[in-house]
Amino acid sequence: MSSPILSRTINDKKMQEFLGKVMSDFGASLSSTLAYIGQKLGLYKALADGGPMDEKQLAETTGTNVRYIREWLINQAAGGYVEYDKETKLYSMTPEQAIALTDDDSPFYVGGGFYVVKAMAQAGPKIIEAFKNGGGVLWGDHDPDLFVGTEKFFRPGYNAHLLGSWIPALSGLSEKLEAGAIVADVGCGHGASTIIMSKAFPNSRFYGYDNHPASIQHARVRAGDAEVTDNVSFEVADAQNYPDLHYDLIAFFDCLHDMGNPVGAAKRAYETLAPDGCAMIVEPMAGNSVEENFNIIGRTYSGASTLCCTANSLALGGPGLGAVATEDALREVVMAGGFTHFQRVTETPFNRIFEARR
Repeated sequence: MSSPILSRTINDKKMQEFLGKVMSDFGASLSSTLAYIGQKLGLYKALADGGPMDEKQLAETTGTNVRYIREWLINQAAGGYVEYDKETKLYSMTPEQAIALTDDDSPFYVGGGFYVVKAMAQAGPKIIEAFKNGGGVLWGDHDPDLFVGTEKFFRPGYNAHLLGSWIPALSGLSEKLEAGAIVADVGCGHGASTIIMSKAFPNSRFYGYDNHPASIQHARVRAGDAEVTDNVSFEVADAQNYPDLHYDLIAFFDCLHDMGNPVGAAKRAYETLAPDGCAMIVEPMAGNSVEENFNIIGRTYSGASTLCCTANSLALGGPGLGAVATEDALREVVMAGGFTHFQRVTETPFNRIFEARR
């Protein structure tokens, strides 16, 4: 008996276009691993600083095997991550490529994303089991590069927008922080957002909370390196049991959607805020309808959500809000926690920033 699929009429042009798309994705997937290698081994940095180079020069500079470097460079040039001069047979990087792939202080830096993709891909076998049997994968059970990559990926955006755009968008918050406020950064991870705020507002006191002990240890080291230990501290605590210090601000940076009990997290924030305090909730950019996510941002975030964000929430018995949670779903969660005011106050191409008040 013939398959009903085989009996369908095929448009050859559409088929070739689709196969081209798939082949492009094959190349992108493999190239992402090579980009991760380029980050780990300093290949981009060496080429950006010392180029133009041929494969032998890059191998010598980085102490790597020239045979692997040759293939790596071909892949990178084919993908447009490096440039190749066919006359000189040398490779180089444009200023745009160099900044995006090597300058981790730039708002355009994307190198951390390759750590994230590599780590999430490692979870594939566990996610397959979750597809079949339910449950999920806890954040702390992922490859450690996930934690490194998450900081590297989000920190440039926080550096670019947190002080100049996001905090000023919340009514009266800048003035409070300047005068001296008490702030909780819930789900702080490696502490990037906490440290940025603590450096900018030395009169305020900042507390970073996360349920992942290794991340808290890393955050403490980062705080020492940044010389902000006088007004910032990091403690292991989950989003429902951190101390009640009557905070002027409670922040959730790219984490509420991951949680097993986001309503409980909102409730704890409501309970521990000062009467005139507010919550800042930073969430990945997503549409309020399914089709609004059919773009490169939605494709990226829904992929990450499947492999990590939704998986963590479901592993904890949660609702699985996920990285493409709608604004309506987020509002419902926050209001269920007790808040009466919830609004989007600003946004970037990658994030939505919400304010919640009593």
